[in-house]
Amino acid sequence: SDGSGMIIAKWFHFNERYMRQRFKRDQQVILTGELKRYNLQKEVHHPEIEIIDPNEEESWEFKSIIPIYSETEGLYQKTMRRIMKKVVDEHAFSVVDGMPAPIRARLKLMPLKDAVKSAHFPADDVSIDRLNYGDSAAHRRLIFDEFFFLELGLALRKRNVSLEKGNSYVLTDIYAEKINKILPFELTNAQKRVVKEIIDDLKKPHPMNRLLQGDVGSGKTIVALIASLIVIENGFQAAFMAPTEILAEQHCSTISPLAEELGLKLVLLTSSTKGSKRTGIYQKIAEGEVDIIIGTHAIIQESVQFKKLGLAIIDEQHRFGVMQRAMLKKKGVTPDVLVMTATPIPRTLGLTVYGDLDSSVIDQMPPGRIPVKTKLYHERNRETVYTRITQEVEKGKQVFIVYPLIEESEKMDLMNASHMAEYLQEEIFPGYTVGLLHGKVDPKEKERIMSDFQAKKIDILVSTTVVEVGIDVPNASLMVIEHAERFGLSQLHQLRGRVGRSDYPSQCILLAQYSKSDDARQRLKIMEQTTDGFRVAEEDFAIRGPGEFLGTRQSGIPDFRIANIIKDTKILSEARQEAFRLVERDPELAHSENSITKQVLRERWKGRLELASIG
Repeated sequence: SDGSGMIIAKWFHFNERYMRQRFKRDQQVILTGELKRYNLQKEVHHPEIEIIDPNEEESWEFKSIIPIYSETEGLYQKTMRRIMKKVVDEHAFSVVDGMPAPIRARLKLMPLKDAVKSAHFPADDVSIDRLNYGDSAAHRRLIFDEFFFLELGLALRKRNVSLEKGNSYVLTDIYAEKINKILPFELTNAQKRVVKEIIDDLKKPHPMNRLLQGDVGSGKTIVALIASLIVIENGFQAAFMAPTEILAEQHCSTISPLAEELGLKLVLLTSSTKGSKRTGIYQKIAEGEVDIIIGTHAIIQESVQFKKLGLAIIDEQHRFGVMQRAMLKKKGVTPDVLVMTATPIPRTLGLTVYGDLDSSVIDQMPPGRIPVKTKLYHERNRETVYTRITQEVEKGKQVFIVYPLIEESEKMDLMNASHMAEYLQEEIFPGYTVGLLHGKVDPKEKERIMSDFQAKKIDILVSTTVVEVGIDVPNASLMVIEHAERFGLSQLHQLRGRVGRSDYPSQCILLAQYSKSDDARQRLKIMEQTTDGFRVAEEDFAIRGPGEFLGTRQSGIPDFRIANIIKDTKILSEARQEAFRLVERDPELAHSENSITKQVLRERWKGRLELASIG
């Protein structure tokens, strides 16, 4: 009771002995929680309780706006607040503010020490809604700070690349005319535009650092090959690095026939390349006997020495960390770098993770491609799905069926590829050939299975997400994804891209179980609505948020503690503009008024990236 009425605090799960020890008659408490009504009586369920010590003076927490912290087991809010109050009172004034004064004045940003104090313990007149949304003046300053030092690092890194002395290539068109003759198709306008952007970069006397985005099947590999030819005709080597052996092998089978017709030497180097064969390849690369090297992480091992690496091409960049990109770059003397991805990058994310790269987009599909129709089916419609599979195979087409697991799991009640391949072959499709492919299959066996599937010896390929990238079977017209609710949007989109690779109408069936979260329901609905990879990426980013979308550890950028690149896009753009403007005016951060800025920047980026110009 507070003297004006009575309220019941109710717990459904509690330790009675502990509760009896904690609460005594006539105690004064602060009780916080959501008010409910039950039989005309007001109740609060599982409230937060703070017991007031009668021997203490009235607490500063009374009638104040107080913070709520993420709790650690064994620490109560009250204890956390006391600790934080002491820390903020005694140390906030000593926080180093690295923001240049002109920027702070121009954007009306409060001093950093005041922002720290106000974010933790705001004045009573600050809007609680704005505080909880992270939209107060204090939050704006802290968010701007995080974005500014991120973008300052990216601006310097981009400038370092433009200052480095690179290889300036002369276009003799030795291969340009030949490639146009041997390609069985004409490049799309989007491909031609991107090729021109890359050629313009390669003519410059400093290294190219370009991101090439293009949906599954838009023709990025051919663009990368044309870029390689310019480098090769100038006496340099080109290296393709892919995240999986299957994708490396796919690039190899796409490029090999063309390289052969052009009279170029090509090798494939993966972890499966063993013994004397591997040693022989190392020697050929070192002596410059090969022009194009295609491989996985194996090509960035210490043992691999290039004679004259001119162009490093990294496919499916999101599968690699920034440091792996740097390791490949170190294999040459300031080689040009082309980073490719079929997972379109949301615009705001592009300003952060890829903020030091120039960007090209292939936003047009080759002519004759028919968009893949996507349809969601529930478990109860399984028979209909099996009928659709039969119809496609009867027409001479092939089918992918993808499962989330390789084998049975005690922890998850999900169908798995190994068991289902056997079941489908014996019980459902005994008249057809069912193949099985997953990450644990021996590389030689994997190669045989893929060759058989491409040669139409396998009608239905059961697999895990190992087919997500790099499988090109134009005759496959149906993709069935089991437990579709378990996959992320980008992954579903990548899997869908395995079909629809010819002028024959293709379909993707999402087979989902009943238990779908709201996020899963939203994802599956988006997949039915659009085949546009860029829209899929934006929606995926909005659902999952930056951390999960990226995998923060592999992004190679400082972590955000308070900034949110979805919510705070406007502040991100402002911070980027200011950071790039500062680097333009003071490229070395050598002016005395920027000395503290340089010190804070070094601290923020410590161990993350090489920012050569600032030591």
